[in-house]
Amino acid sequence: MNPIFRNSMLSVAGLILTGGAIAGPAIAAQATPAEKAAAAPVVSEKSKGAAPSKDKSRAGYEYQAQPNFYYCGPTSTGMALSAAAGKTVSLDELAEKLGTTENGTDSAFDITRVLNEYTDGKYKTTELSTDVASKEQIERLRADVKAALAAGEPIVANVLGNAYDVDGNVRGFPGHYVTVVEYKDNGNTVKIADPAAPDVQEYWMETAELANWIAGRGYSS
Repeated sequence: MNPIFRNSMLSVAGLILTGGAIAGPAIAAQATPAEKAAAAPVVSEKSKGAAPSKDKSRAGYEYQAQPNFYYCGPTSTGMALSAAAGKTVSLDELAEKLGTTENGTDSAFDITRVLNEYTDGKYKTTELSTDVASKEQIERLRADVKAALAAGEPIVANVLGNAYDVDGNVRGFPGHYVTVVEYKDNGNTVKIADPAAPDVQEYWMETAELANWIAGRGYSS
């Protein structure tokens, strides 16, 4: 089976996230009306209604926190669309289009397909099929980040396992999606908008570290 199609979700077992996370049982009961109401997406006040960025190294986007343990795919996609399409799309609508279940969202190919529904086909999928990113794959990601953000189109990355941000904090998941919203140092460092980290919302990571976090999966740019 192609490794890019491994499901992505947050679970209690194996979840390691410095700074807090949204998690839940691997098998959840049917949500009550009150629980469904509590699952409304959390939009940052500091980024709410964000105007398009004039800085070509950063996308003007709206941060959202995922409302449950398996909506990282829809939420990362929604954050990207808030910049690329200039609109806020319901997370439930995105989840339905993505085929998201309590097992997560299947692959970066699904993310690309749905992003393209709202952006007239601007996105493509890049697969990193090896367990460790090559020098060429790292350079490709760096170039894609610069081009995508210059166009105001954040990247959505499907990640696996542990990675470290520039402050040394471990960011670890058994499967997850994050949104790349800014770069610096000529694309060698990127800012991640993480839907599972509402306390910090964003953190910087070396592009090479991100490439190895994606390795075995893929990204939409």
